Amino acid sequence: MVSGPVEVAAMRRAIALAARALGNVSPNPPVGCVVLDAAGNIAGEGFTTPPGGPHAEVVALRAAGERAGGGTAISTLEPCDHHGRTPPCSRALIEAGVARVVYAVDDPVPGHGGGASTLRGAGIDVEAGLLEQEAALGNEAWLTAVRFGRPFVTWKFGASLDGRVSARDGSSRWVTSAESRADGHRLRAECDAVVVGSGTMRVDDPHLAARNAAVCRQPLRVVVDTQARTQVTARVLDAAAPTLVAVADDADARHLEGRAEVVRLPRAAEGLDLNSLLKTLYERDVRSILLEGGPTLAGSFLAAGLIDRVVAYLAPVLIGGGGAPALAGAGAPSIAAARRLRLDEVIRLGPDVRLVARPA
Repeated sequence: MVSGPVEVAAMRRAIALAARALGNVSPNPPVGCVVLDAAGNIAGEGFTTPPGGPHAEVVALRAAGERAGGGTAISTLEPCDHHGRTPPCSRALIEAGVARVVYAVDDPVPGHGGGASTLRGAGIDVEAGLLEQEAALGNEAWLTAVRFGRPFVTWKFGASLDGRVSARDGSSRWVTSAESRADGHRLRAECDAVVVGSGTMRVDDPHLAARNAAVCRQPLRVVVDTQARTQVTARVLDAAAPTLVAVADDADARHLEGRAEVVRLPRAAEGLDLNSLLKTLYERDVRSILLEGGPTLAGSFLAAGLIDRVVAYLAPVLIGGGGAPALAGAGAPSIAAARRLRLDEVIRLGPDVRLVARPA
């Protein structure tokens, strides 16, 4: 059986539901599910709850109740087939008596997938790959993290049309509009961690908590501070959200003890070893980070090939010479060597434009 318009519409709804779980369910994937009754009407829907709670399929089945019998479950990810904090979703679907399961993306985690095979073995009709690309894009952070063993990295910045993030005197508030800043807080709420460098801490003293956005839990605030120069009065050390300060092995960070989690990492040619930082965050169940650090830290991530997505807010402002560029570092030695990105999205936000691009 091939999916028709009803199931396609249900999958689009499931993808929208999955987005509501972003930033709240790591290390689990954000999944959306819609259950149709035997007549093709929506009987129940849901999305992944925080770790320890039910997965999307179970939420949707509970909402559907007896109407799930003989119906169809539409899920953005292959139903799990393992017993972790919760029982396998494949078993829940079988016990609910659904006749058909349609999912978008195969589960790439060894030992977690296999739900499709179990469902087929129970006599349930299973179709894979419906709106796969759309669902994978909505779940790109988790999919990237489990495939590479490190968090998905989004570099976010706001700049003038000529690519400056501050003026000659160092002032940067505000280059972009209130609408862009509000959207930036939405990105914070959708990520597991927000990362800045010591330069940004020194100049801006950012708070880094998500504000004016729907937040079930605040992202981890991460400061990359090789020399442990973060002041005890820094706003990032308050109780609004957890904070991790990454310092060099030999740095004196005694003044930060009891105020933040201090992690010691090996040095790199410049600053800290970023792969070690990402490994440390991954081991703390961080699957997505929002890189808000200044030009130096962004340049280091780019040079290491660790940027998976760029979100740029460009304001109709011209700053000119003397202002700091959005990106620092050695840079491309030639146009041919420049890093090419695929422009995926252009949206107007107030007077600004938001661009979303990914490595080509």
